[in-house]
Amino acid sequence: MIDAKPAQPLKGVRVLDLTQFLSGPYGTMILADLGADVIKVEPPTGELSRTIPPNFVDGDSSYYLSVNRNKRSVVADMKTAEGVALVRSLAMRADVVVENFRPGVLPRLGLDYEGLVLEKPGLIWCSISGFGQDGPWRDWPAYDMVVQALSGGMSMTGQPDGEPVRAGIPLGDLSAGLYAVIGLLAALHERTLTGKGRWVDVAMLDCQLAMLSYQAAAFLHSGQIPGRQGAGHDSIPTYRSFIAGDGASVVVTANTEKMWRSLAKVLNVERLVHDPRFVTNAARFSNRDALWPLLEKAFLARTAAEWMPLLIADGIPAGVVNSLDRALLSDQAQARGMVLNLQTPDHSPRGKLQASVAGNPLKFVGASEATPTFPPALGEHTETVVNDWLHESTAVI
Repeated sequence: MIDAKPAQPLKGVRVLDLTQFLSGPYGTMILADLGADVIKVEPPTGELSRTIPPNFVDGDSSYYLSVNRNKRSVVADMKTAEGVALVRSLAMRADVVVENFRPGVLPRLGLDYEGLVLEKPGLIWCSISGFGQDGPWRDWPAYDMVVQALSGGMSMTGQPDGEPVRAGIPLGDLSAGLYAVIGLLAALHERTLTGKGRWVDVAMLDCQLAMLSYQAAAFLHSGQIPGRQGAGHDSIPTYRSFIAGDGASVVVTANTEKMWRSLAKVLNVERLVHDPRFVTNAARFSNRDALWPLLEKAFLARTAAEWMPLLIADGIPAGVVNSLDRALLSDQAQARGMVLNLQTPDHSPRGKLQASVAGNPLKFVGASEATPTFPPALGEHTETVVNDWLHESTAVI
């Protein structure tokens, strides 16, 4: 039975968001989706992602709209003493502060964890940067593609005989936002036990290196450097994509012996199961250059739409390589609420605005989902936040 009340496990947690662009705003949006009161602090001109072309709603880019729902916006000019004082006052009333300035920038303004925690021992602070708060690359500028390149992940992406390419989604930014949330939730839990906060130091490069996972372990064990993976897997030869008869790509991940036998049956090449070259995964791996043309030829016999029900019915994990329209408009994405249609409230001074964005993947069984709020206009909530958090009017700032 669905509870009438939405799940908001972080309700009552105050988050001061001093981030821009993607890694920080993505992480603070997750906190906002979970019910935290997230206050986004912006300069008088607005954060830079508001102006990224080519798509806009009421002057704000779809890029900005994609990662700033459920937040409130406050304007503070941190180039002035008054703006810094306002941010400091808000930080003193926050549970969590998240920032993605280059290391050293905020301390020069007198806004640093080590100073603020002396006044508020329970303050939790998260710094997201390209390379972290120490190390020889500490002061280097970084964006997603730079980190993808430096991490080694980009060297494994692309066709084996082609150039390395950037992943189609910004893994460097998004993984940093996710790790930041994990660290903050751990620090919030610890604070309930100790009463003391933490400084969470998240480096985009660290996150990408951690996500090398088994590839890192393989290199550290063998000393062999993996190359570009293309549309396959460097250990499992039946874990790759194949072109169907209509030209569409079908991904299959037949990574067990049972799945291999099922795949051979569906493709009507059961003779391959008994071929000494393909009887085990190790044998198939050693003879993959002989196996792949045989499977590729078999896949040409039907269209992707015809293969899919046959593969699924036999327990073979498979999927068509969708374009974004097919992925976002699929029955599964719609059933799971993975496209959110954001709207400004009735009688909003901004008028009736609408924007569609990717949804919240966190579902709480037995609870309804909260109605998301439209990303804030620049400075839309300055007065109300000052009143809510500081109990004073903007006139006396």
